[in-house]
Amino acid sequence: MDAPPVKLSELLRHPDDLDKIPALKLEFTRKKNAVDSQLRGGLREQLETTQAGMNGITDGQKTLQLIRDEMMKIDTLCSESQNMIKDFASINLVSQAHRNFGAVELMVENLQTFNDRLNRVENMLREDDADKENMPNLLGIHYELTQLRNIRDDAMEQIQRADDPSLQSTLEDYFSRLDEAIDWFDEHVGLVALNMINLLIADNNSLVVRLAIIVEAEEKSDQRVEALQEALKDHKEMATRFQSITDGAKKVRGYKEKFLKAISVNCEGQFAEVRGEFLDDPTKLDKMMKWYFNDLNAVKQGMVSLMPKKWKILKTYGDIYHQLMHDFLVGMIDDPESSSANTLEIINWPEKYYKKMRKLGFSESDLKPHVIDNREQELVKDFRQLIIKFLDQWIERIFAQEKRDFADRSVEGSNLDTDEYGYFRTKNLVDMWRMLREQVDVAANSQRTDVAEGVIDAMFLRLRGRQQSFQKMLEEEAARYESEKNPELEGFQALQDWLIATANDQMACIDDNEDEGRFAYLTSFKQKFEPLVTPQYMERAENEIALLRESYIDLSTWCLSKFASLVIAVDFEPVMPTFFTPKWYETTAMKQMIITIEEYVGDYQQVLHHSLVDIFIQIIADELLVQYLGSVRNKGAKFRRTDPFQDKIFNDVATAFEYFRSLPNQDLSSEITQTWRVTEDFNKLLTAPKEQLPDVFEEFKSKYWDLQITWVEAVLRSRDDFERAMLNSVKARAAQMDVVRGPETIMVKIK
Repeated sequence: MDAPPVKLSELLRHPDDLDKIPALKLEFTRKKNAVDSQLRGGLREQLETTQAGMNGITDGQKTLQLIRDEMMKIDTLCSESQNMIKDFASINLVSQAHRNFGAVELMVENLQTFNDRLNRVENMLREDDADKENMPNLLGIHYELTQLRNIRDDAMEQIQRADDPSLQSTLEDYFSRLDEAIDWFDEHVGLVALNMINLLIADNNSLVVRLAIIVEAEEKSDQRVEALQEALKDHKEMATRFQSITDGAKKVRGYKEKFLKAISVNCEGQFAEVRGEFLDDPTKLDKMMKWYFNDLNAVKQGMVSLMPKKWKILKTYGDIYHQLMHDFLVGMIDDPESSSANTLEIINWPEKYYKKMRKLGFSESDLKPHVIDNREQELVKDFRQLIIKFLDQWIERIFAQEKRDFADRSVEGSNLDTDEYGYFRTKNLVDMWRMLREQVDVAANSQRTDVAEGVIDAMFLRLRGRQQSFQKMLEEEAARYESEKNPELEGFQALQDWLIATANDQMACIDDNEDEGRFAYLTSFKQKFEPLVTPQYMERAENEIALLRESYIDLSTWCLSKFASLVIAVDFEPVMPTFFTPKWYETTAMKQMIITIEEYVGDYQQVLHHSLVDIFIQIIADELLVQYLGSVRNKGAKFRRTDPFQDKIFNDVATAFEYFRSLPNQDLSSEITQTWRVTEDFNKLLTAPKEQLPDVFEEFKSKYWDLQITWVEAVLRSRDDFERAMLNSVKARAAQMDVVRGPETIMVKIK
């Protein structure tokens, strides 16, 4: 058996695998040459077979022409022989008269005994009616009816040649009872043909054999009639000379076709019963189809030896049954009454079906057409899309409810829930993950990895899409407060609550507690679908899980950052424009802002996920620092040598340090204060003598590689002694520096 194909992605997984390319190229070239050789050999064999067939056809045509020539010679000799015999005309006339007399005598005798013979046939039919399980007279009835049919056909043919309508009508009336007897007999034959399988099971082989004898005899008779009709049609000029060989049946009676039709009708009846059961309970298709394979097995075990070999009765049954199985399944696929559960069972049926048929001796290649027209992939896609359709409908309904909850958030509790730890949570996250698990169960019921994998892929996409939609909803609402001067604050605190709840939701998706055996939604989701997919798919799914995990972290961080920017935009909006202006010296703006931050942290640290509290504080501290340093662009910002701006900056930073150093997490405290030490370099830019500014800048740039020259220019321009030469000297030094890039610093945020 050929090895399964290996994907190139599996061979070249790592950069080091590129060294294998020459060896792989040689290997694939060798395999290609081997395949090409096999194809050439196969093509040669096919050409030889085709040539042999064409030669056979040519030889057959030659032989047929020779036969025609010989027949013409015989006809010629027959015509010439009449002239060779003395008194041939008289002899021929006497011979014809003798034959006609014998035929008339036989016809008269047949007509005289016709009704008596028909009565005997009817009596035998009544006897068989009384014993339908055995029908002992079946062969005798067939023999007599065949004789009576021939008598009728001969008589009707002769009367038609006489061209006397009145006599023809009389004969038709005389023979009318025969048609009734024939119909009666056909009913018996049909009953036996419909019950062939039951007769085999009941071990009534005698009746099966008798039916086979009858059908075989009728088949030969039909073949003879068809051959004669074909011959007479092609040689009309010779027809009158061969009337004597047309004794017997004059018409095709079609018992073989009726026999095959009975097999089909019996099978169709069984399928009709299965249809109703299958619509009611799709899960038991295997059990419902047990009769199908039992019938074919009965034919294989009991009927093959009872039927003419040329019939190939097992193949005949197999072809009929297979076609009806195909029609049933395709019909169910397109049936408006069938459900997705029916379709699912049909998708999984071909593999079981062909496996059982192989055991009965039928190869898949012999069974045409494919049992469901090779529509597995189409049906799998449709079934997968159906699950995804319901998935999308659920997600749309859940998000629509979330948008309504968000729009109506100006109520007590902000339209939010709290979990067992007291953390703010949105109301629909639990429902969303429950729905995903239910849809995974639906995909699992298909027992197909391709369905499960397609659905899981769709879920990954929908989860990312949900994050984006949620972020967009919050972003659009936050923009209203950030962009408007003195915005209406109704719903503002509720928006902040929603940002905290959304950040908590993201952590609930990824925060595993392995010590307590409690897993977050994303891990539980992975555990749910992992048994349903292939190891190869799981490798890709692990990457998707990792990306989702990162995106949950990103969204939670974004929520906290947006919270901080809203605090700056709304709470600090009155004081931020005063920094570094004359009014700055008269206020304690930094103190006010630190108090506000402290209040926010105190209010939200109990309802914010414990792992996010420190991140929340750090984000606010960073945002405050960014806004503080960016205030050099404030209208009216100016650092005059005569003003105590150094003391004021020191007081601002000291006020911030006082709070940051009081944080319970000393590592966080140290990190924040270290970040704020950038104000020292800021102060140096403000106070350094003009000639030392390039050195101060270089030192600053060495510490913070992502320091923006535009911000440095703004700082220099805020000095009361600013000159263009100061800026030019700094830019010149910047051009000379070979900056080593590193991790981003706080200065990347200050433009």
